[in-house]
Amino acid sequence: MGKMDFIGKASSSAGGWGALKSVGKRLLESGAPISGARTLLKANQPDGFDCPGCAWGDPEHGSSFEFCENGVKAVAWEATEKRVPPDFFASHTVTELRGWSDYDLELQGRLTNPMRYDRATDKYVAVSWDEAFAEIGSVLKSVPDPNRAEFYTSGRASNEAAFLYQLMVRLYGTNNFPDCSNMCHEASGVGLKASVGVGKGTVLLEDFEHADAIFCIGQNPGTNHPRMLGDLRRAALRGARIVVLNPIREKGLERFTDPQDKVEMITGSSAKIATNYYQPRQGGDMAAVRGMSKVIFAADDAARAAGQPAIIDYDFLSEHAVEFDAYRAAVDATSWDVIIDQSGLTREQIEEAANIYMTSNAVIATWAMGVTQHKHSVITIREITNFMLLRGNVGRPGAGLCPVRGHSNVQGDRTVGIDEKAPPALIDALEKELGVPMPRDRGHNTVEAISAMLDGKAETFIALGGNFLRATPDSPLIIKAFEKQRLTVNIATKLNHSHLVPGQVSYVLPCLGRTEIDRNSKGVSQIVTVEDSMSMVHGSGGINKPASPELKSEVAIVAGIAEATLGNAHVNWRAMAEDYDLIRDMIERVIPGFHNYNERVRVPRGFHLRNAAAEREWNTPAKKATFFTGALPEKTEHQQALGEQGVFVLQTFRSHDQYNTTIYGMDDRYRGVYGERQVVFMNPKDMEKLGAKAKQRVDVIGEYGDGIDRVAENFRLVPYNIPEGSIAGYYPELNVLVPLHSYGEGSFTPTSKSVLVSVRLRTDAETEAA
Repeated sequence: MGKMDFIGKASSSAGGWGALKSVGKRLLESGAPISGARTLLKANQPDGFDCPGCAWGDPEHGSSFEFCENGVKAVAWEATEKRVPPDFFASHTVTELRGWSDYDLELQGRLTNPMRYDRATDKYVAVSWDEAFAEIGSVLKSVPDPNRAEFYTSGRASNEAAFLYQLMVRLYGTNNFPDCSNMCHEASGVGLKASVGVGKGTVLLEDFEHADAIFCIGQNPGTNHPRMLGDLRRAALRGARIVVLNPIREKGLERFTDPQDKVEMITGSSAKIATNYYQPRQGGDMAAVRGMSKVIFAADDAARAAGQPAIIDYDFLSEHAVEFDAYRAAVDATSWDVIIDQSGLTREQIEEAANIYMTSNAVIATWAMGVTQHKHSVITIREITNFMLLRGNVGRPGAGLCPVRGHSNVQGDRTVGIDEKAPPALIDALEKELGVPMPRDRGHNTVEAISAMLDGKAETFIALGGNFLRATPDSPLIIKAFEKQRLTVNIATKLNHSHLVPGQVSYVLPCLGRTEIDRNSKGVSQIVTVEDSMSMVHGSGGINKPASPELKSEVAIVAGIAEATLGNAHVNWRAMAEDYDLIRDMIERVIPGFHNYNERVRVPRGFHLRNAAAEREWNTPAKKATFFTGALPEKTEHQQALGEQGVFVLQTFRSHDQYNTTIYGMDDRYRGVYGERQVVFMNPKDMEKLGAKAKQRVDVIGEYGDGIDRVAENFRLVPYNIPEGSIAGYYPELNVLVPLHSYGEGSFTPTSKSVLVSVRLRTDAETEAA
């Protein structure tokens, strides 16, 4: 398919032969199709490695062979035979590499040696590990105030690496922990903690086998966590009703062909996923859920008036909840006109969805970034929790709250201490363990870290994985922030754009991947651990030979920096790097729930971290589940856009050939886009109003109103089934339009799903010039 014919036929279902073809293509591109295929046999297995992709859960019992298309891509991406040795950097300046695409940079392969930026030649040059650690430690020791240093963590980091990292940073003297959770999932933790006392989901994977209904809100599992499709498919086939609330029609939520089902593959058939699919306006989920509660209250009143059993579980509420009456008053005070206008759904649709909830004995509510990346995300999550509490759908089999995390260990990193809010219990335990005071003041989250870097209040930046430059909003501002730093350090497996905006001193330190064998100096293989979205903690041991003999593990790199910066007075860093059991022993001593850590994590499938809310123990101030009783937002961004001529609300999302900022390929077959990423999806009626046609080139202009010009130039229009007034496109290409200071109330998460923009048609001359 030629580039000018980039709009093509979308897959009729998720999975199927398209998935197998894509898997084969990625394995061939890796340069190691046979070894890559063998590696896949150990993905998510008790004696293998945890998939470096998404955080979808594993069952507490069982050992099914299961991986997904995106998991294959993640493994092939990491297990590639391609290498980026020092000779590569000798041939390319940093200035030149900054002009490369994200895809082309990572396509070069695995980093092999520690590299230091040489400003005189504008190139990275190889250095020894000892040199790197010594200079990094020297710069960190010279920083006048530890709070002028920022320490970023990617969700790829293991529990062991993350715990050692937070230990180093707190001994250094700060709680500055910007992390990927700040940018994606923070609202779930904040909202759930306020409502049920635990900032995690309350379900196990086994609960999906017993749910009568599953409400999927603001998520696209077909692209973001495809293993979830298998569980949704099994639920649908046994008769569970699956209700989807998502502004965009996504293939994976409509139909799924299981590549491991021989009949479906041979016949080309597929299983229907959503029994009911509703397309609310951007940011309209809270209004839709409140509308369902309004239906439930009316139906309950009618049932009781007729002498029939109550629909609401009053026994549960009496024993386990507070503020119910205030919530009822808030719902009564919310008019149907407001609900319909804000949600974008009809009253009939809301009543239909509510009836499914009322006639189901066990319900799961699951959501992802379509809910968490709005200004009003925290109260939306609390509204979802209210809705679930009405019939006691928290803390019993087949029912519960299920926020789906992104990267494979983003939840585990927070559990073991990557938290700028300095949990008092953790600080108390660390002080008792080490006998030294720890910082207790709140540190910087991601937005605050960037602001501090821009304002000259932070002068060093260290990243444990990730691609901070491309993951964060307001891309040009992030470049300016990096350029002001005395020190930038990136611990990584592959080259990315964050490495190409060096500070005065800049290092790229190559680390082992999840699939690679991690041996200590005595040749003994070590395992790491991760925690998935269902709070299952399991071990992960690589099976592949490291991409380079120069690679160190994330744990060893953190230990090396820590020793060079802090010495060994309080922690024997080398001993920790030599034996990860010692790290797990310390985790066990300072973090509740990890008793017998080293023993339990070596059991197939690991163990489950206790979730108090799942056992109806509520760690809230009232010691009960607490209803949110506030009003709906006065106006969502979508309502604002519809009230202004020529203004749209933009959401950024992934293509199907992408995971976070990693671009595996240029196709998005579920949406029918091929060989192109600079695209904008738009309702055909909106295109008609603009006088635009499919494939026409446009510029997308930010309308935040803060005096900063934000423009994404030369994108092509794709007609799509999306609500009028909404448009969508891929990140990181459209992150330039997301304002740094537009973030969720109470979460600080960038509002990447509700960005006000306008669209300008390009002239032929502008297009030719580009």
